[in-house]
Amino acid sequence: MSAPRSRRRFNDQTASGLLLAGPAMLGLLLFILAPFLIALALAFTNLRLGSPLPLEFVGLKQFQRIFADPDFLQALSNNLLCALTVVPLQTALALGLALLLNRGLRGTVVFRTLFFMPVVFPMSLVAVVWVLIYAPGPDGMMNGFLDLVTLGAWEPRDFLRDPMLAMPALMLLSIWQGAGFQMVILLAGLQQIPHELYEAAALDGAGRWSQFRHVTLPQLRNPLVFVVLVTSILAFRLFDQVQIMTRGGPNGATTTVMYEAVQAVFTRQQVARASAMTVVFFLLVLAVTWLQRRLARQEREIG
Repeated sequence: MSAPRSRRRFNDQTASGLLLAGPAMLGLLLFILAPFLIALALAFTNLRLGSPLPLEFVGLKQFQRIFADPDFLQALSNNLLCALTVVPLQTALALGLALLLNRGLRGTVVFRTLFFMPVVFPMSLVAVVWVLIYAPGPDGMMNGFLDLVTLGAWEPRDFLRDPMLAMPALMLLSIWQGAGFQMVILLAGLQQIPHELYEAAALDGAGRWSQFRHVTLPQLRNPLVFVVLVTSILAFRLFDQVQIMTRGGPNGATTTVMYEAVQAVFTRQQVARASAMTVVFFLLVLAVTWLQRRLARQEREIG
């Protein structure tokens, strides 16, 4: 009697699970898997809009061409540099803000709203505002601020047209704009840590730093892993700021894989070439995500 009852319960739970997961699975199928498969198929062709040549299968030629293109390699290196810089700095800033707001000081709600506000605004609006902040000449806000901080030693620079400063300027904007989202997630994680753990650590003679290392960080492990994963994906997806503020310049200093793909398909109508770029981009983000998950799992097993 127990086997049929348990089988019936399993079937009911399976049907309920499929019904609940169905809309999400359908969305993943339509908006992620299907576009990727179409891009993968187009990447092995010579499709170019307006070309008189017939559609042909060209094998790996599109991938060979993009990896021989110095602009694409520059875009890849810019994406890696952005991810390696933005992810640790933005996560550290968000963690610092979350720790500060978790202390229960007066005005916490106001500061939490102010820190989260940049996340609400569209990136196009934020980028336009930061173009004004980076305005060249002594009247620019950033130049004026640095002149004030350095007591007049700073010489005004054109941040968005300087090959050495253009990418750091975009990364500073990205860190400022996204830190609020991470802060909210980490703050929620901090508020879930039982206070008894800190009391027990204090009884054992642990100071603030020891409590942070041995209580706060282990308890924040899952929120931190999530934050790092999301930030990595967003850092690799850098496009809006580039399109609005620098258009990939100067001399390719701020171009990214997404920007090169959009330029290929919408400016030069090279659909197959853009598809190959997006396939490489997808596999790169997938590899980074898998590597992070792998390292996090190993740390958990060691711990």
